[in-house]
Amino acid sequence: MIAFTFWHTTARRRRGKKPSLTSLVVVAAVWASLGALAVCGVTAALQADEPTPRPLPFPSELVEFGPASRVPLFAGGGAEAWDRDLRERGWIMREGERWHLWYTGYSRAANSPRLLGYASSADGLNWTRSPANPLIGDAWVEDMCVVREGGRYVMVAEGEQDIAHLLTSADRVHWQRHGPLDIRLSTGAPIADGPRGTPVLWREHGLWHLFYERFDKGIWLATSSDLKVWTNVQDEPVMECGPAEHDSREIAFNQIVKHCGHYYAYYHASARPGQWCSCIAASDDLRHWQKYSGNPVLPVDPALPAASSPLLVPDGSRHRLYTTHPDVRVRFSVLPVTGAAATVGSAAGR
Repeated sequence: MIAFTFWHTTARRRRGKKPSLTSLVVVAAVWASLGALAVCGVTAALQADEPTPRPLPFPSELVEFGPASRVPLFAGGGAEAWDRDLRERGWIMREGERWHLWYTGYSRAANSPRLLGYASSADGLNWTRSPANPLIGDAWVEDMCVVREGGRYVMVAEGEQDIAHLLTSADRVHWQRHGPLDIRLSTGAPIADGPRGTPVLWREHGLWHLFYERFDKGIWLATSSDLKVWTNVQDEPVMECGPAEHDSREIAFNQIVKHCGHYYAYYHASARPGQWCSCIAASDDLRHWQKYSGNPVLPVDPALPAASSPLLVPDGSRHRLYTTHPDVRVRFSVLPVTGAAATVGSAAGR
């Protein structure tokens, strides 16, 4: 504690004379300054006493990958196809011996909608489009995330104007639409109008966690027990852009995984328009995140600067890191996974 003693002789009451207005103003200003200084000192002392978060590990199997496949594993369907081009984050899921890919396709026609497509594979490398494509012909679906819950699949995806919405399916192909996500502030009031995009789901202990971005300037977290109403855990972002140059302009989460007791978020980031890199961050509580000091995991590729939207998928021996925009490519972890593979989408025993 700091004690201040101040004596201003010009302000003392002199015999038979009142202190001047000027001297009183000076005294008041000085005391206000000293009070502010004392408060700042106490605040700084309290901040200094706050424990420094312990550094979280970033194991090799999550951050070190070999080169990308030389040619795309999956790309647009051709000049006349409804999915001439692919766009934004697709979603890849491995279930037993089958691999599943949901993606967004569009043509270059004016006002072409972004439509949902599906492909499957026996090895995650060679893909076959579904004859049912596009799965929903009258709804904008892009930047999707899919989690299996019991006997159904839950998808969150962007619609028009980057408004996240909910879909469910029993067979991965036929989807029921449930409308835009109802996201609330921590007070219960609706969040402000505007984008709430690149949605990511994580489910654990019966609680759904939703990560979303607004204009790619930060990541927010909301939770729900029923997928109907989502409430922010805090009204400030749980992760912001920067301070490093590579993610100083825009960021968006792509996926949450759990590995060796820690949570990891793969995210794409940019410092310049049209140039994207892939990064990772770690957390013990899904709210407080530490960015990997070795970021970006995948730097901007000069030959394909738009390549982004990383997704980690265990294949039984190694971790695969896919990128799905503007086509699908894969990298394999340098080292095999010797312990438990990362859990994707929801925790064991959910």
